[in-house]
Amino acid sequence: MKKIDVILGLQWGDEGKGKVVDVLTPAYEVVARFQGGPNAGHTLEFNGEKYVLRSIPSGIFQGGKTNIIGNGVVLDAILFREEAEALAASGHDLTAQLCISKKAHLILPTHRILDAAYEAAKGSAKIGTTGKGIGPTYTDKVSRNGMRVGDLLSPDFKSIYAKAKARHEAILAGLNYAYDIAELESQWFEAVEYLKRFRIIDSEYAVNSLLDDDKSVLAEGAQGTLLDVDFGSYPFVTSSNTVCAGVCTGLGVAPNRIGEVYGICKAYCTRVGSGPFPTELFDETGDALCRLGHEFGAVTGRKRRCGWLDLVALKYSIMINGVTQLILMKADVMNDFDTIRVATAYEIGGRRTTQFPYETAAEITPVYTEFEGWKCDLRNCRTYEEFPAAFKRYIEFIERETGVPVTIVSVGPDRSETIVRN
Repeated sequence: MKKIDVILGLQWGDEGKGKVVDVLTPAYEVVARFQGGPNAGHTLEFNGEKYVLRSIPSGIFQGGKTNIIGNGVVLDAILFREEAEALAASGHDLTAQLCISKKAHLILPTHRILDAAYEAAKGSAKIGTTGKGIGPTYTDKVSRNGMRVGDLLSPDFKSIYAKAKARHEAILAGLNYAYDIAELESQWFEAVEYLKRFRIIDSEYAVNSLLDDDKSVLAEGAQGTLLDVDFGSYPFVTSSNTVCAGVCTGLGVAPNRIGEVYGICKAYCTRVGSGPFPTELFDETGDALCRLGHEFGAVTGRKRRCGWLDLVALKYSIMINGVTQLILMKADVMNDFDTIRVATAYEIGGRRTTQFPYETAAEITPVYTEFEGWKCDLRNCRTYEEFPAAFKRYIEFIERETGVPVTIVSVGPDRSETIVRN
């Protein structure tokens, strides 16, 4: 009996999951997305082309693979259509490769408007949402008012939609929020007809049947562990469970069917939007990380906040997820740095701790360990043995501190710039 392997981010998202899924996919027959919505973009680069995926699994570029959008995902039909048509125009026809869960929830036009209205009502306490309607959709899901992909197949589809829309309009009236839904709604109805071209399936049966048939399956997450609605830096989080446990609820597989857990982290840290970021840099080094790392959101274009690697947060993420292998991304961004720092503890209220704190508003002073920069263009390396000694020391320190091996190192954006350690 096959087990489902998992790949997820260990920081605040944007760790480079899309590239890694694309690199790992040749070893798998199925790639399944288990949570999140189109606010999360996975960027992939190969053969001189750059692609950004929002809802479609990153295995779509490897021919002959089955790709599944699981029940834990929230899907915007308009953005899905845009994404699918762009891929088709570039020569990647999804019709035979992509399946969508009946139980995935739909982002309605009014969800987007509610997202904007709720954020406006927060004033200076804004979360920093992307405005894609993700939060309101998950809210409806939990409150048992959601509309699902399977409802598109119902003869009562229009009345189900009308009921949901009326409920949202009553909320918007209470918020005194002005809006015009006509054009967005027209686009949405056209897009749901396009969505219905794809195979809409009972995904939990499909995934378990594939595993029973000894098919290799890779579960792909979005965002990162520190944005998990339960274990992230709440309330500055996303609306779903981004951690490994989300695979079980987002695809309908049992915990004993989880196999390898690949945890992805950058060699430094970034985050977008509001919320705590203990190692954030407000100096020239932070600006250099942003500039050299091209740290702007794949979907939103928002500038990412940048800082040193945070091992307190990383070890917390590894614990929560049961990570078995680490994948280190974007160390090449720091090729020319003289000194590189890593946070190994926090000072909070005069006390030193290595635990990730509950109180997100706490004044945190990171305790750093310094490393000599490798002063080498890592993009020229194609084996671990070619890495400079200073970079090897950096990797080995991470392995000792976390107790997890670094098995894959990315030294550039292209799929060829990936070193797998034997």
